Amino acid sequence: MENIKFLKWASTAAVLTGIALTNLNIFPLNIIIHGSGALGWTIAGYLTKDRALLTNFCLQLPIFAFGIGRYLLAI
Repeated sequence: MENIKFLKWASTAAVLTGIALTNLNIFPLNIIIHGSGALGWTIAGYLTKDRALLTNFCLQLPIFAFGIGRYLLAI
């Protein structure tokens, strides 16, 4: 249970850092950091069987993957 608590707090920090990086227009680091937070929350939702978390964060993962893919194709 302590591991899930750590995962949630680390994921929260990553999501908030990603939001801050987006507001500072620091790309693509914003997508990578925020995406890692969304992945952490998706894992936490799966482990706790929380469908609301899974719905919210799991659906964000393809959006972040698309953004990273567009960035990689542009370089």
